[in-house]
Amino acid sequence: MPNVTRITGFILMGFSDVPELQTVCGLFFLVMYLAVIMSNFLIITLITLDLKLQTPMYFFLKNLSLLDVLFISVPIPNFFINSITQNNSISILGCALQVLLMTSFASGDLFVLTAMSYDRYIAICSPLHYEAIMSRSNCVLMAGISWATGVLFGTLYTACTFSMPFCGSCVIPQFFCDVPSLLRISCSDTLVVIYTSLGIGVCLGISCFICVVISYFYIFSTVLKIRTTKGQSKAFATCLPHLTVFSVFIATACFDYLKPPSNTASIADRVFSVLYIVLPPSLNPVIYSLRNTDIKCALRRLQQNLCPRRLLHLTVQSICPQCSGSHFTNKFYNY
Repeated sequence: MPNVTRITGFILMGFSDVPELQTVCGLFFLVMYLAVIMSNFLIITLITLDLKLQTPMYFFLKNLSLLDVLFISVPIPNFFINSITQNNSISILGCALQVLLMTSFASGDLFVLTAMSYDRYIAICSPLHYEAIMSRSNCVLMAGISWATGVLFGTLYTACTFSMPFCGSCVIPQFFCDVPSLLRISCSDTLVVIYTSLGIGVCLGISCFICVVISYFYIFSTVLKIRTTKGQSKAFATCLPHLTVFSVFIATACFDYLKPPSNTASIADRVFSVLYIVLPPSLNPVIYSLRNTDIKCALRRLQQNLCPRRLLHLTVQSICPQCSGSHFTNKFYNY
């Protein structure tokens, strides 16, 4: 029987063996992390406080922003601390916790995005039944199922991954614990358990993808029947941000998890991991706020309550030009 040394902890390689360059990478990631946190928390705050944003679409957007904040908060702060302290070690328990949280939040993201596509389908294809179908209780139920299913899959995925013994090299060629890297250092004779859980995840992902595709097939069919260009533009304006966010999320996840397996990790693997972790949470606030009049006007109303009127009057034109008329201003000064 061969002498096998069991691993009791891991070493996260990061981006560079040079300490100074690793510190620079850590600071860069910290700046991106703070920007993502601030932008997503701004959206959460606006949706929570503004009465005009108490709709199913923005309710799901608030859940999506919260999941993004939690998801990116798992690997980035840990990487920043490691880069500053020059200590890249992580225990097996800490590694398992990273896999559990990241898998759970990513799965929750996927299910919330699927629920958002259903919301858009009902709003455009069955507008007369929208309030009855997308009631407050139904929205809370769908969001709860999304969170619970994400946690359930994350627990299953993590349990299957860490049920295998690890031996040989303890170096993970990433800045966080990811399953492809852990599979490389597993000394298990069979990977049936982990591939079973991976298959379950792929089936769930494909199911969500099919649901979104079917929803948008009916949405686009309905929108193209609208006779006025203005009506079509308004309908597309509420759907394209969600479709863009969903496409970016699916594309980055596929690049990171479905790439061909290899014995050694390349720089491309780390780049794909960065895109998967940082890009969707960074783009969500931009995509949903850049051309969203409701969000801009909600920000304007929040500033109105926090800032003096003179200072607010100077910023109205840049934040919400279509809301800056005197009639609109007087209306909300009396709100």
